[in-house]
Amino acid sequence: MRATRRRFAIRSSVAKVIDRAFFAFSALAAVWFAVLLLMEGAQPGWRAGVVLVVFWLFVAYLLLPRLHRIFTQIYVPGYFIGRTRTADGRLGDPVNLAFRGREQQVHQSMRTGGWTRADDLDLRSGGHIVTSTLRRRSYAGAPVSPLMLFDRPQDFAYEREVHGSPSRRHHVRFWRCPDGWKLPGGFAVDWLAAGTYDRRVGLSTFTLQVTHKVARDTDTERDFVVETVTAAAPWVSVSVIEDFSAGYHARNGGGDAIETDGDLPVVDLRTVDAPPEPLAPPVDSRHRLPGPTAFGAGVAALRALGYLVTAALVLVAPDLVADAASKVGLDVSARDVETAALWGAPALAVYGVLDLVLAVAVLRGSNVARLVLMAVSTAATVTAFVSDLGNDRSLTFTHLPTVGVNILVILALSSPRARAYAERRLSPSEARRS
Repeated sequence: MRATRRRFAIRSSVAKVIDRAFFAFSALAAVWFAVLLLMEGAQPGWRAGVVLVVFWLFVAYLLLPRLHRIFTQIYVPGYFIGRTRTADGRLGDPVNLAFRGREQQVHQSMRTGGWTRADDLDLRSGGHIVTSTLRRRSYAGAPVSPLMLFDRPQDFAYEREVHGSPSRRHHVRFWRCPDGWKLPGGFAVDWLAAGTYDRRVGLSTFTLQVTHKVARDTDTERDFVVETVTAAAPWVSVSVIEDFSAGYHARNGGGDAIETDGDLPVVDLRTVDAPPEPLAPPVDSRHRLPGPTAFGAGVAALRALGYLVTAALVLVAPDLVADAASKVGLDVSARDVETAALWGAPALAVYGVLDLVLAVAVLRGSNVARLVLMAVSTAATVTAFVSDLGNDRSLTFTHLPTVGVNILVILALSSPRARAYAERRLSPSEARRS
């Protein structure tokens, strides 16, 4: 048993060092790619506008969050301070509610109080909230962005729309407290929550992402949650931990001004009549397929499809490939394509199959496949960087996507959430339970 633990500790330490190297490299590669995009966007022509939009998306949703993650690991405390954290480590909304009771009692109380459970954030719900916002249509179960507490995203969230507007809503996120964990001062609770009111849609001050902007007075939303729950179930008791934190004025992860008096209501739901808990143990939010993992594996799968399609085209339609190459500024003839097809097509097919196998394995939670996929993408990125050194040729429109795809895979799969999902099976105790 001791030898098994020692081997696990060594393997975990090595994996952590490798992950940190990929994490740091991804930031450097992202900066380089942002420079490439900016250089291409400065060129005259219709393509400049397209590239500049891509530049904003890349910087806002990938580069700045990665830089924030690096810096916040240095200066943001990792212990409980009554604040949530964003996925990239910035201080988020205040923890302003606590609950006693089982999960089913929380669900029953929130539904009875007129709240709707928010959908999990995935491709389907993400697309739905974008279209509902643009069309100004109601989406009562719109997902909320993940905020972190106890090093994991919220277990679930509830919300109430205001006049059917997708831009304005009440919402509250819930986190299950770890077994035996107590609040500062020794108070035992089962759930912590963060309630805020979305007043409009705007741009994040710190990342320039499109996001909901919250109302300054978070105490009003905190009290609204308590009022709706106790109005539907008057027998529910509420106690208040006064001055749980110092009253403060601050900003949340989106740069919105927030203020609170520091009191923490504790809502006791243990008298609520609710269905029994499921026989299966609750699912830890870290064990759900995270967005970065799905995104990174999806990009790798699309790259695999590109390899396979290209391999087929160079074999059956060399003239078409040569014509497409000439349109992007490459001097390639059909004979050149036919010659390259003798060795290039099989290589592309192998790369495509390898990418596809690794992408599926990553989705299934393989840490080895995640590391190998990042290593392959890193090698391709370094090769592209070396080839660009001292080369004064203008970037082609095909070069940017090729480099970008590799960097996207590394950024996504080196994220803390992707790492936690892949490493969840490494624990000896979990292995024994399975």
